Amino acid sequence: MLRSIRAFWHDQRGVAMLFAAIMVPVLVGFALLAIDMSRANTLHNDLQKGVDALALAAAAELDGKSDSITRANRAIDNLLTNGTKFSTSGDHTLVRADLTITYLTGIPASDNIALSAAGVDANSVNWASADPTAVEFAEVTVNPSGVANGAGAFASIFPASFVGSNDTMDLQPQAVAGFSQSICETVPIFMCNPFETTTPATNKTIQQAFAAGLTYSREYRILKVDSNPGPGNFGLIDNSLTSLRDAIAIGTAGTCYQRDALTTKTGVTLGQVNAGLNVRFDIYSSSLKSQDKNWQYRPASNVRKGAGKTSNCNKFVAATDGSAMGLPPGNNYDSSTGMTDSTWDRSGYWALNHNGAAYPSIPSSSHPTSTAQPASRYDVYKYEISHNLVDDKSPNPSKESGTPACFKGTTPTADPDRRLLNMAIVDCIADQSKINGHTQLKPDGYASVFINSPIEKQDNSKDDEDSSANEKPISLEIVDVDGPLGNNTLDKALRNEAQLYR
Repeated sequence: MLRSIRAFWHDQRGVAMLFAAIMVPVLVGFALLAIDMSRANTLHNDLQKGVDALALAAAAELDGKSDSITRANRAIDNLLTNGTKFSTSGDHTLVRADLTITYLTGIPASDNIALSAAGVDANSVNWASADPTAVEFAEVTVNPSGVANGAGAFASIFPASFVGSNDTMDLQPQAVAGFSQSICETVPIFMCNPFETTTPATNKTIQQAFAAGLTYSREYRILKVDSNPGPGNFGLIDNSLTSLRDAIAIGTAGTCYQRDALTTKTGVTLGQVNAGLNVRFDIYSSSLKSQDKNWQYRPASNVRKGAGKTSNCNKFVAATDGSAMGLPPGNNYDSSTGMTDSTWDRSGYWALNHNGAAYPSIPSSSHPTSTAQPASRYDVYKYEISHNLVDDKSPNPSKESGTPACFKGTTPTADPDRRLLNMAIVDCIADQSKINGHTQLKPDGYASVFINSPIEKQDNSKDDEDSSANEKPISLEIVDVDGPLGNNTLDKALRNEAQLYR
């Protein structure tokens, strides 16, 4: 008996089948788990690509205008018309109800700080907003499986219910995309906001002032920034061109600036500023004489400026005998703001430069809301061009017309207008320390400005680029501003960019 038991104990026949019976289910289970993990990873990647695309499409519309959220939602709805099936749960196609769309004014500084689908971060900061002018980010999150059959509901092949788990799990990818704008085709100059005050009740952004008609037809006289910058000042911005003079003459800083971030530049070389701006009036300083055939350095098509008989192609001398008149200065100049009111001698200008004719009815085309206001200098200037009056001459001895005579290249065209510049507007009172410290600041906005007249020296016997003579102010008008309150003429200079942040 003992011998039979001992023999049975040592008999190993059929052991492999026992191991097989035990291991086959384990191996099959691991295989199913591997397949499930691969499927889940593929589904998650597909869903992530989907929400990435949706977030980018929405963010691209968040330009600060009053209908930005409406357009962002429409962009998402348009993309969702693509019938891509994302889930094995009900062979489900992604629909709007599968998603939570949240618009944010900002995001946590660190990606390690979690952000809920409702826009609340792990530190309980709520970034969500319904204000279309304030939001800059679009957050798209896939909902749990209980919503619209669950695009992210993953049904496993592995029978997890046998081990007390669920046979389905939720995949909830999330994407956050942001909108930013850069402005190109702008000179590396900033102008202090003339409507900035230290009193919140009276302080206005340049966009608010423009929309209210407060900027229209005023003359702004701006001088270089000093250690106490404020309204009536201008300064320079970092740029990628070696020559400030050429950047201003050509009309581009050689780079695009982030709309919400720029850095001021040390050392305002006013001689270079003057020489660059005066090219647009058909005046070529000694260092720019060689560029009088170069199309990039062309003047405007209307350069009437009130030049006296002794003016030449290298220097501007204003007429003092009443025989020529540029666009006149404004009345009631206020040195605390650097601007005049909107009145100026329209009739005198017209009669002197157009054979004694009466001042015509010129619409206020660049006014934000009305064409029936007294015309600005820019509107008068454009009227002369559109009605073929640029060749009209003023009386003897100046006999000045608006036709360029010094530029030797191809005849300048009216569009793009060379007397218009895109320029940053900065709250110089609030940002005084940043301007003086040349650190990054957020501009109040950007404006399209019209240069009223050439820039002169206090001592006009000296060359434009001679820094030993004191400069007279730059005289300009504001024609348009960026943003939803403007007339949208700056849109062509803006570059919209949407990118993923999470």
